[in-house]
Amino acid sequence: MKVLHVYRTYFPDSQGGLEEVIRQVCLNTRGHGIESRVFTLSEDPVPPVIDAPEGRVVRVKQNFEIASCGFTFGGLAEFRQQVEWADLVHYHFPWPYADVMYSLYGRTRPSILTYHSDIVRQKVLAWMYGPLMRRFLKRMDRIVATSPNYLATSDVLSRVGGDVEIVPIGLSPTSYPDESDLGVARERVARDFGEAFFLFVGVLRYYKGLHILLEAMQGAAYRAVIVGKGPEEAALRRRARELGLDNVVFAGYLPNEEKMALLEACRAVVFPSYLRSEAFGVTLLEGAMSGKPLISAEVGSGSSHINLHEHTGLVVTPGDPVSLRAAMDRLHADPGYAGELGERARERFQAMFTGETMGKAYARIYQDVLAGPIPGSQHSGSIA
Repeated sequence: MKVLHVYRTYFPDSQGGLEEVIRQVCLNTRGHGIESRVFTLSEDPVPPVIDAPEGRVVRVKQNFEIASCGFTFGGLAEFRQQVEWADLVHYHFPWPYADVMYSLYGRTRPSILTYHSDIVRQKVLAWMYGPLMRRFLKRMDRIVATSPNYLATSDVLSRVGGDVEIVPIGLSPTSYPDESDLGVARERVARDFGEAFFLFVGVLRYYKGLHILLEAMQGAAYRAVIVGKGPEEAALRRRARELGLDNVVFAGYLPNEEKMALLEACRAVVFPSYLRSEAFGVTLLEGAMSGKPLISAEVGSGSSHINLHEHTGLVVTPGDPVSLRAAMDRLHADPGYAGELGERARERFQAMFTGETMGKAYARIYQDVLAGPIPGSQHSGSIA
C-alpha cells in the first residue's frame, strides 16, 4: 500500500511536533507493508526530493504565506503526480490550502485526515474558511482525533458525528539516537547547560507560552533551557534581556543527539502552551519516554491526556506565571518527588503512547478505508 502524507511543513525545513508525528506514522506503518511519502512546501526546495528513512519527502516551492497558511502554485502539478502515485492520501489538519488541492486533484483517491488542532488565533479567517473546511471534512473517508480530550472539546469535531476515531500520538524509542551514541552530546550538555534545569523543546510560536515562562523565571535559583527556533524568537530574546534573565538559555535548534542528552540531564520538561492551538505536545511524550516529570497547562487539549496532575507531573493554570513558577519550584526543591513522577510518566508512555500502537491503528484504518467505498466517495458523517 502507498500512502501520501500532506502537510505544509516538514523536516528539514522545520522541526515541530506535527512533523515528528508524520515521521512516526510513516516509520511505524512500514512494518505493515505501507510505503509512505510526504508532500510539503519549502521556501528553498533544494533538493526537491529527499529520501529519508521514513520515506520520500517531496518539496515544492512555497510562493507566499498568509496567517501561517502556505500557498504554492507551481507545486500543484507535482501534487497531482504524487496523488496518482498513492493508493490513499493522508491529510494533516489544519492547512486550509490542502482543501483547495484536494478539490482540484485529490478526490481521485480515498483520503483520511488527522485533525491535529482547531484554528484558534485567526478567527476572522476561520469564519471565512468555514464553509470550505466543512465541505473538506465531509468528503474525508475517515477523520482521526489525537486524544479523547480534544474530541470532547472541539466544536468542529463535535459536528462530525460518530465517525471520528481516536488514535493517540505515539513515539518509537528506536527512532531516536541510541544511548551509546550520546557520549559527545552528554559532554557538551554538561559543559554548556549543567543539570537539573527545566527544558522546553519546540518551535517558538505565539501559543507556546514562552513569554509566560520568562516571567516565571525571574529570580529563580535554577535554569531554563529553551531549544528550538521560530517566529517568536527575536521577541522572546528581547523580553529576556528586558527582564534581566541570566538563568534562561536560548539554545537554538539542536540535533536529536543533543536533545536526548538534554532530556537525560533536565529536572523536568516544561510546556507552558496556553492556547488550544497546542493540541497535543510531542515534547511531553519525549519527556515521558525519557522518564521525566512534566509541567503543562490545562487548555482542554491532548496535553492533559499525556500529563496527569500529581501522577506524571503537574498541570498548571494557563497563562499564569505564578502557577508555573510554583510548579517549577516544587520539582526543583524535591528531586525525589520529581523522580517518582518521571517514572510514572514513563510507565504511562509505555502503556499508551508507543509508536507501535499508533502504527498498528493507522494501518488498520488505511486498510478499512481501501476496502470500503469506491475512490471519490464522500465521508459518511455530517457536519452542520
